[in-house]
Amino acid sequence: QVQLVESGGGLVQAGGSLRLSCAASGRTFSPVGLGWFRQAPGKAREFVAAVTGGGGYTQYAEPVKGRFTISRENTKNMVYLQMNSLTPEDTAVYYCAARNVPMTATTDNLYPYWGQGTQVTVSS
Repeated sequence: QVQLVESGGGLVQAGGSLRLSCAASGRTFSPVGLGWFRQAPGKAREFVAAVTGGGGYTQYAEPVKGRFTISRENTKNMVYLQMNSLTPEDTAVYYCAARNVPMTATTDNLYPYWGQGTQVTVSS
């Protein structure tokens, strides 16, 4: 079992930056793939970014490529999402998720463990 707790969300103006953090506890953290997803009001949850267990490979959704960066610190059981050049379209609840295997994935049903989410609101 893995427990995930996100933090770092908030209100920011368009063009600004935020850094989300996710603290993991429970089973061994380092071998598993980790991802960030988001869900805007009235929309389905969507993939944002993911990183492999060792941290050597990352994936990004097209809308966030070049603006968001996912990273992890296995020694601290932490994963981060640095978000730059934010737009109102990035407004959503952001969720941290963990897999049971080292690989990344872009579909949410491949992640059995989820945090409670953190709200990100970008004003225009």
